[in-house]
Amino acid sequence: MLLRTFDPDNRLVADQLEADWNNKLRALHSAQGEYERQKQDEPRIFRAEQRDKILALATDFPKVWNNPSLPPRERKRMARLLLEDVTLRKENKVIVEVRFKGGALTTLELPLPLPFCVRSRTRPEVIEAIDALLGEHNYREIVQILNARGLRSGDGRIFNVSIVGDICKKSGLKSRRQRLREKGMLTMKEMARKLRVKGLKISQWRREGRITGHRSNYRTEYLYVEPASEQIAALTGRKDQ
Repeated sequence: MLLRTFDPDNRLVADQLEADWNNKLRALHSAQGEYERQKQDEPRIFRAEQRDKILALATDFPKVWNNPSLPPRERKRMARLLLEDVTLRKENKVIVEVRFKGGALTTLELPLPLPFCVRSRTRPEVIEAIDALLGEHNYREIVQILNARGLRSGDGRIFNVSIVGDICKKSGLKSRRQRLREKGMLTMKEMARKLRVKGLKISQWRREGRITGHRSNYRTEYLYVEPASEQIAALTGRKDQ
């Protein structure tokens, strides 16, 4: 009987092949385990009602964003959740590129902002209102009326006497004093000379309501309605000459 001798080299080859096979199996098992782990970590497929809720959120977003009770910090959080970055480019207009978290890109084109000198310019309707009020009201009264109407200066401030005076000057409006003088009203000196009394007496009679005086907006000056002959006689006990 012929006996074959065992070749040690064949055994070494078999051992190497077995080791390689085992390594491949381990790698396969590791890859399968990683696949299953990632598969479990991925979001599950949304059901129909879940998808409807997500779509409704997009519709409700403006409502939530514009809610006056929503704190500014929450709006910032909402913006961070949605936006990846915003790029501004200034050309003959402002180009705004908004990139969202999902990769969508939206481009907006906006007009260049007006210079401050234009933005702070008093609106025509405010000038017209002051012009109409100057004939019957002094600056303090005009301030109260404008603020009560909710009007504001060109730079958004509530009105005060200084602002109203500046608007009148810059807009070339006739001053209240000019308007009262055009109506024939007299200064205190003119009134005192006409009635032949001292100026202090004119002020006293005005405070007592015996003659009519109107503030002219020039410091503490009052201008007076020229009295009729009967009024002069009642005040001075003599007829006007």
